[in-house]
Amino acid sequence: MGKHRKWVQIVIFAAVVIIGALTLGNNLFLSDKKPVQGGKAPEFKLVGLDGKQHQLSDYKGKIVVVNFWGTFCEPCRNEMPALDRQYAKWKDKNVVVLGLNIGERPVSVRTFVEQYNVKFPILLDDNEEIRKRFGVRDYPTTFFISPDGRIARIQVGEMTESFIEQTITSLQ
Repeated sequence: MGKHRKWVQIVIFAAVVIIGALTLGNNLFLSDKKPVQGGKAPEFKLVGLDGKQHQLSDYKGKIVVVNFWGTFCEPCRNEMPALDRQYAKWKDKNVVVLGLNIGERPVSVRTFVEQYNVKFPILLDDNEEIRKRFGVRDYPTTFFISPDGRIARIQVGEMTESFIEQTITSLQ
């Protein structure tokens, strides 16, 4: 019985060490790949709630606001109306707002979008691949991408409407 217990402890210890190493490795890998201000924005292609495929390169030549969010995130809920108003203001002036939902079921996302009357495209990052590619860890996180495809600003946390407007204006 004592030998068996010792082996179980060794296996559990080994599993903990392996999981810890993998987690550390993933975090190090994630931070190595994390895009930076001034760098090129990572390409992505996602399906939206509208059923259409959206690809970042489709918006080349425009200012693109990419907002990573979730229905579970209170700051995301707080800033959504401001993002939507800024989308309405700028959509005819070469500015695109894209909301990337993080791994939630489409029915939950659709309910949220209807409740908040969001008009800008909402894309579904089902397997969180794009979140990882952008190095997003906190919600909301917003990337302001200049017309040449470079990341002009990365904002982690809730934004005010005036901040969104000033940032877009500075990229005009």
